[in-house]
Amino acid sequence: MALVFTLDPELTLRLRAGIIDLWTDVSNAGGAVGFVAPVSTERVRPTAEKQFAGVADGPDRLLIAREADTGELAACLFFEDQRFELMTHWQLLKRVMVHPRFQGSGYGAELLAEAERIARGWGLSGLKLTLRGGRGLETFYGRSGYKEVGRVPGAIRVAPGEEYDDVLMWLDLR
Repeated sequence: MALVFTLDPELTLRLRAGIIDLWTDVSNAGGAVGFVAPVSTERVRPTAEKQFAGVADGPDRLLIAREADTGELAACLFFEDQRFELMTHWQLLKRVMVHPRFQGSGYGAELLAEAERIARGWGLSGLKLTLRGGRGLETFYGRSGYKEVGRVPGAIRVAPGEEYDDVLMWLDLR
């Protein structure tokens, strides 16, 4: 299996619905993408629409990955601009998601490699992302060259008494 990437696809109603379904499925499989399972598409939609607005109105960008054989939406991420002139030399990766059906296929690493390739093409100095600590994600992103550069203990509360560190990771592109 292989992926076909598209940067800045047209945000059709069908694609929006597909990303919302992907986001919901990832969340319900335990993915740390802003929600705690169980979650419905109705719960995800308002947050997704805000993310889509940043793409539609600019300056954010969307990268999607479709499974080459089936055309199925397999993964996506958003490049988020910081909207601050002194930080235009880097971007924040948001909502890095691979459908649970494709977990363990290497698609996550492929998605990150494509994001890095694009960012280098734009001449960016780095990519930043944040993650929910204690879930093995530090190791996953570390394999793609990201380094932990900050941690806020207990900053993410998913339920009373259940808190996780907010971890900042950086990929230096210089």
